[in-house]
Amino acid sequence: MKRPLSAPREKDDASEDSLQTFAEDVYHGLSQPAKRLPCKYIYDAKGSELFSRIMELPEYYPTWCEKEIFKIHRSELAEAFGHTAFNVVELGAGDGQKTCILIETLLDRQCDFTYVPLDISEAAVNGLADRFTCKYPTLPINGIISDYFDGLKWLSDQNHCRNVILFLGSTIGNFTPRGRDHFFQNLRRSINTGDMILIGFDMVKDIKILIRAYNDARGVTAAFNRNILKRINRELDGDFDLDGFRYYSTWDVTAGAIQSYQVSCRRQRVRIGKLDRSFDFQPWEPIHIESSHKFTPEQIAGMASENGFKVVGRFFDSRRYFLDSLWQAC
Repeated sequence: MKRPLSAPREKDDASEDSLQTFAEDVYHGLSQPAKRLPCKYIYDAKGSELFSRIMELPEYYPTWCEKEIFKIHRSELAEAFGHTAFNVVELGAGDGQKTCILIETLLDRQCDFTYVPLDISEAAVNGLADRFTCKYPTLPINGIISDYFDGLKWLSDQNHCRNVILFLGSTIGNFTPRGRDHFFQNLRRSINTGDMILIGFDMVKDIKILIRAYNDARGVTAAFNRNILKRINRELDGDFDLDGFRYYSTWDVTAGAIQSYQVSCRRQRVRIGKLDRSFDFQPWEPIHIESSHKFTPEQIAGMASENGFKVVGRFFDSRRYFLDSLWQAC
């Protein structure tokens, strides 16, 4: 049963404002002494397609680890969510593969819940809602088209029932430490005491496993990372020579993160027409594209307590490569 979409604030992905923000972020990032570009701009339609392929790679363990967690801990998760009515709010409307496992468990147990995909993209929310409506005809669905915090605040203000928020995958690892705190603080301000959030964390592990996951043999991750340069060429009238840059990623022991770059192979100048600006690159000068932080259980517990949450459940895969941590707002 698909209910009408709620839209506290709609925003068109292809709007002029979005393009202007993209241009400003590119200008700022490439003007720094250590050049960088925000990894969120990898994710246009092509980038999302490439990431879907990454999730199917044998080297990329987070996806199958989290699927395993949902399979082996499905009953524990359902029990932890409680027996009164609640919303299952998914931040970011992905393909729903992992969420299906949880939804099927909740439906089998006849839990009283509504599925709420929340994303800024109307197409993404509608697409996921349509797929789930076909797959689960009795499932109540109430999609929200909004940024995360506005949507959660609107939903919390309705005060009809508890919210159980899903922030799956290892997205939280792409935030800087300051960005993570900012995210969690805004999240806490947007929800009610007693609401829960299930967050995916990639754990610190053998460095060889980490390096292999971001340097797959088929080069899909390299193509995914490079997509940001293609977007600049296409949308901002850039002239990046894609053959003049090389993908490189490595484990940063101090930061506790895989750091990914596009590295200039030679001295070159890149013109970006819509910025009316050129940027010079020295041989082997990097552009930082993405940080993928990894965590320990102690770090995760500390982040929860510092930002107004308490850990009420920890769910590992069999190899303890990945953790879905269940937090409750205090």
